[in-house]
Amino acid sequence: MVKPHIYIVTPASAKTNNGNWLTASRWAGFLRERYRVTLALSWDGRSCDAMIALHARRSASSIAAFAAAHPSLPLVLVLTGTDLYRDIGTDVDGRRSLQLATHRVVLQPEGLLELDPELRDRTTVIYQSARVLKPVPMELKQRMRHFDVTMVGHLRHEKDPLTFMRAAMHINDRRIRLLHIGGALDPEFALHARGTHDAHPHYRWLGHLPRALTRQRLKRSHLMIIASVMEGGANVIIEAVTSGVPVLASDIPGNRGMLGADYAGYFPLGDSLALARLIESAATDNAFYAWLQAQCAARAHLFMPERERTAVLKLMDNSIDARNAAPDISGPFR
Repeated sequence: MVKPHIYIVTPASAKTNNGNWLTASRWAGFLRERYRVTLALSWDGRSCDAMIALHARRSASSIAAFAAAHPSLPLVLVLTGTDLYRDIGTDVDGRRSLQLATHRVVLQPEGLLELDPELRDRTTVIYQSARVLKPVPMELKQRMRHFDVTMVGHLRHEKDPLTFMRAAMHINDRRIRLLHIGGALDPEFALHARGTHDAHPHYRWLGHLPRALTRQRLKRSHLMIIASVMEGGANVIIEAVTSGVPVLASDIPGNRGMLGADYAGYFPLGDSLALARLIESAATDNAFYAWLQAQCAARAHLFMPERERTAVLKLMDNSIDARNAAPDISGPFR
């Protein structure tokens, strides 16, 4: 028996190693247990039984072409942060993709609130996942020379790297070291990173690192920072939590959907002084640090690979089964 064929479209390649690529690649691995899978930057017109597309705006041409050619086939749209918190409100192509999709996915429950009410009941929440890494024992971290605080993310506007850089100006504790991992997608941010690196001993820009090395760096850190302006459901939060590293996060819907409304580690968006004070509190107040750890540990079950795998397979099994059970209306009278 020939396995059904699923085509996954993502606007990012393996070379970029960004969140869209990681999601698409991980889902492809789950689905290959039961399906033939093609993973590509765009749809080439090849015959398939269903499409999964990441990013409403950037995958809009593939979504429109597939919907026109195969209106009765499942078309799953995975909504990213820029989709939810920018594009579907202002971009014609993004809104069209939202309407053309037969199924929609958001990566944390706060994302549902960005959709029109009639779409929410037909949208699935699927948390992403990461392989669990054995945490570095706390007694070992307490003996380290530095209290390492790591931000992982390419230097671009959506990640708000300047807030992390500016926090270095407000740090007084000499033990605290701010480590910034990420390539410079914007030359202006690269200038800021080099200048901050040279001017402030607390800040070190490490540039782009391979993903495996990044996870090991993160695992050995005391804190992970996410200062983003918008997030759909950040992989880096998951990688921190599944490595036993607590998070300090900008107070935006995408981060609240991942960490919970009552999480103690939020700072106002763009507020570098508030971020610096939270970092120093975590470094000096053992009870506060332990509370952050406990809150993150309580969310870890949401980010397990088996949970994500089950949800992805259920979504596609049900979508394809429903299509196969429906009457054929693709003939000349459609």
